[in-house]
Amino acid sequence: MKFRTLVAAFAALLSLTGSAAEKGKAKAPAGNRVLIAFYSYSDNTRAAAKQIQEKIGGELYDIKPEKPYPTQYKACVAQAQKEIRSGFTPKLTGTVDLGKYDILFLGSPNWWGTMAPPVLAFIKTHDLTGKTIIPFFTHGGGGMQNCESDMKKYCEAAKAAKILPAATYPGAQTHSPLPELVRWASDSLNAVRKK
Repeated sequence: MKFRTLVAAFAALLSLTGSAAEKGKAKAPAGNRVLIAFYSYSDNTRAAAKQIQEKIGGELYDIKPEKPYPTQYKACVAQAQKEIRSGFTPKLTGTVDLGKYDILFLGSPNWWGTMAPPVLAFIKTHDLTGKTIIPFFTHGGGGMQNCESDMKKYCEAAKAAKILPAATYPGAQTHSPLPELVRWASDSLNAVRKK
């Protein structure tokens, strides 16, 4: 009888500690659930988001416009440039209850030096009050440009509690393991944990 009790206690202990002890995975502090929301046209930002999730956990949320962008690259570029210049934000499909999350990794490609319009639409249509925002971007050679400052401005207007420093990575590199990306994500989460 004592042996069965000991085995049951050991199994219970393993089930409690097993998921938290995943090798190399930084976990969000209790009560700080993580959402990794992103818009991705060519799957580069999605690939970055998945690497972040594999490292720190959290849930993925794909920001999608009701009307997808043209699949032909030049047509997409022309439409995006027109939308950004006019301040247009597309209607989005689906919803996400941000009330369940305290930390929001928010990802976008760099389009014409700023975030993609669907990401701006997401910020403008969600209550970010009290959220910690951790921005990340992918680019095709343009680097950060105004992505970080523009996202910070709109997130502050949406009453986010804190916006951490952003990171940006060449989009083509996100389809292979990117140690600096996952290190940045883990360090960012740890910075939130220490506060």
